[in-house]
Amino acid sequence: MSVANFLELVEIKAKTASVFPFLLGSLYAWYHYHQLHLFELVIFFIAMLLFNMAVDANDNYQDYHRATKTEALRYREATNIIGRENISPKLVGWLIVIMVVISAALGLWMVARTGWPLLLLGLFSYIVGYTYAGGPRPISTTPFGEFFSGFTMGYVIWLIAVYVNVYDTVGMTWTLAGMVFVASGLAQCAIAALMLANNIADEAEDKALNRRTIVYYLGRAKSLAFFKGLYLTGYLALLLAVVNGWLPKLALLSLVTVIPVAKNVGAFAAQPVKAKTFILAVKNLFIVTATLVVSVWLGVWLNI
Repeated sequence: MSVANFLELVEIKAKTASVFPFLLGSLYAWYHYHQLHLFELVIFFIAMLLFNMAVDANDNYQDYHRATKTEALRYREATNIIGRENISPKLVGWLIVIMVVISAALGLWMVARTGWPLLLLGLFSYIVGYTYAGGPRPISTTPFGEFFSGFTMGYVIWLIAVYVNVYDTVGMTWTLAGMVFVASGLAQCAIAALMLANNIADEAEDKALNRRTIVYYLGRAKSLAFFKGLYLTGYLALLLAVVNGWLPKLALLSLVTVIPVAKNVGAFAAQPVKAKTFILAVKNLFIVTATLVVSVWLGVWLNI
């Protein structure tokens, strides 16, 4: 397997969905509590990235094995990275196992160092990570894929990044969890919107693979309305977080993304085709989360 094939297998281009919430959680901890545990952050980052790559590789692996019906064989041989590049499924399986084992070992070390809240958050993440593509009824084939992807990557990663920095002074409280939930709302919604765009664009393919995503139940028109509504909800969460002091005032600079995001949303809604416009949803996620990282960093640095 070439490096390029491996990077596509683990969907490296989509890692902004986890890396930026990690950075935002770290900035949040510094803004509110003025402390960072850099060693623990590095270990968490490695564990998080390995597991994220394992989840995406497993998604491709499970799709490859499920695509056995006649109408799905074209997807298996022409679209799925494993079939298209003639990669050994056994090799992919072992790579997934190795990444999960290393990630879990690092996670358990972190739990021993920081406490049981991380164990609960980690177990939740691992369960969602496996059941998203594995098991008898994967989350990705149900109407709940958008919620679990947005909640787990946009919120739980952010919350863990905060916790590993403050476990020895503040610990985990419901107040902290609630504040982070609202502060991470824009990231959650942008990630969920990306997943929804993927399901809208894959509507026909998902039917061939017997995937009943939220698009199956809502239909295309209502799904596109929901797609637009997710961004609106995210921006409202940003305003609420700033008004309550949970994010610095300069985080409002992220509102400049409304214009390019709205333009991309309109273009995708007009022609929701995977090969042509899905990239616009990917760009939206990058634009929103990258700008949020920069604006929050400025707010932390300037204390505004």
